Amino acid sequence: MRIGCPSEIKNHEYRVGLTPESARELVANGHEVWVQTGAGAGIGAYDDQYETAGARIVGGPDEIFAECEMIVKVKEPQAAERAKLREGQILYTYLHLAPDPEQTADLVKSGVTAIAYETVTGPNGILPLLKPMSQVAGRMSIQAGATALEKAHGGRGVLLGGVPGVMPGKVAVIGGGVVGFNAAQMAVGLGADVTILDRDPEVLEKVGTHFESRASTRFSNKANLEDSVCQADLVIGAVLIPGAAAPKLITREMLSDMQPGAVLVDVAIDQGGCFETSKATTHADPTYIVDDIVHYCVANMPGAVARTSTYALNNVTLPHALRIARDGWKAALRNNPHLAQGLNVHAGSVTYEAVASELGYDYRSVDDILGETPIA
Repeated sequence: MRIGCPSEIKNHEYRVGLTPESARELVANGHEVWVQTGAGAGIGAYDDQYETAGARIVGGPDEIFAECEMIVKVKEPQAAERAKLREGQILYTYLHLAPDPEQTADLVKSGVTAIAYETVTGPNGILPLLKPMSQVAGRMSIQAGATALEKAHGGRGVLLGGVPGVMPGKVAVIGGGVVGFNAAQMAVGLGADVTILDRDPEVLEKVGTHFESRASTRFSNKANLEDSVCQADLVIGAVLIPGAAAPKLITREMLSDMQPGAVLVDVAIDQGGCFETSKATTHADPTYIVDDIVHYCVANMPGAVARTSTYALNNVTLPHALRIARDGWKAALRNNPHLAQGLNVHAGSVTYEAVASELGYDYRSVDDILGETPIA
């Protein structure tokens, strides 16, 4: 199979779909790899390294989109890229379609077969291709929040860890999954006063056992959520409903009860955000203020630590890329029900139920497309 890796064009996105090491693995398995010149520069991977790995360097994205059977990226294709996609082509990347009707419409129109990293599953319902970026984003959320809390950035002027004789900052983490757990780890490490909220008693038990007295847990009902948020200096939104839009847990009305200069970091912004006042921002202009509350809503947070993120991502995306390239997408999905959950769009149909429901499309099941008995 001929596999293409274009440069990412989203604002301040330095990651790349394939590392030179991943390109080498694909080439060693008999596939062609085309990489756009400079695509890996943001992670310190240069054209000569890709050429040494056996990849072909091409001058721009047009040739890759026109000639390659599978496109491997990191972020969702931007409008200019979506216009280049074609029927029968495989797109393998993060998509986050539920809050993005324009992208969904373009993918449906293109006829592409789009496999989304974020909905590929694993044993026990885990999301293994999302997990490494969730780990990165969770840890970065505390760094970003700590910076936003500085007075020069519009924050309260609070140091999360405090100093002897001065209380530490209060951090409320909404969601105890991968993002929330990693955010709590960083906040606890800084010496902050951390509260983790979740609706799943098993999650609360797990994080409570791990952190012991270093962090508090609360069941996430409306009263506890409002109380924790209003006391917090920093709130991390870390909720996820796989493939669907994030629920709006913090309303604009609640902002008036928060402390002026407090910070909201919405890690769920890729799925539309879990704060009513959230809107996607970029690394170039990461924050804005609503009702004296600082909002940090960067939609590609891990792009700021591109080298760490790219290698962590390739560790989990490459095995599936190899399967798709070896077997073809249809056989690869038929043979792997976890990978089959990644199919979001195919040949003009929306094939992920949560996306179809959210955006009003008729849903076509993966089972129907594969022409097989229901996938277990």
